[in-house]
Amino acid sequence: MADAAEDAVLGRELFPRQVAVTALARVYVNHTHVVVPALGPVRALGQLAGRPVAAGAPGSGAQVVAERLLRTAGLTGSRAVRARRMEAAESAVALRDGEVDALIWSGGVPTPLLADLAREMPLRFLALDGHVARLRAAYGPVYSAVTIPAGAYGLREPVGTIGVSNYLTARADVPEGAVRELLALVFDRRRVLLAEVTAGARLEPRFAISTGSVPLHPGAAAYYRSVFG
Repeated sequence: MADAAEDAVLGRELFPRQVAVTALARVYVNHTHVVVPALGPVRALGQLAGRPVAAGAPGSGAQVVAERLLRTAGLTGSRAVRARRMEAAESAVALRDGEVDALIWSGGVPTPLLADLAREMPLRFLALDGHVARLRAAYGPVYSAVTIPAGAYGLREPVGTIGVSNYLTARADVPEGAVRELLALVFDRRRVLLAEVTAGARLEPRFAISTGSVPLHPGAAAYYRSVFG
């Protein structure tokens, strides 16, 4: 994810030193999901204060987004949620069984795990677009306002939320030829690779090369120049 990749390149937050990571392509935009039972009392993020929340697996991209979202929303100190570090599948089970009052996830739309859960129980997806400005002010333009469209997860209305780009990355020492071959395959099969993604899928050259502070691998730059000019 763009936020974690940028932290790695700059050597900040969870990364005590700079990491020689490069980008091959910006592939699609992860959508942040904060999911609660539709029949429960929680209708806004601030109402999660003091409640148990599945806030991403340890070391995951979802954890990074969850911690930053909760921090900028003021859910710290006496208003802190009771964050539980869980894998996605475990989070869904915990929400279904009432062990947590919400789960936070960052992924494509629809995420199959959540689509399955929505068929088991009525869900509410909290609107988060009002938090984008504070996230951008604190952490930069890696965060954007996006929409979970109506129809996804059975939603009757679209839900505004937080987007984080998803990068295909590689070590800087990967041979240029290997990178070019991989990207040729990715772009040749892009319709197959993103067939199940209904929101945020943007695997096209102009979108793919926009990787912010994460430098393009020299092989990736050569591929884009040779194919798209």
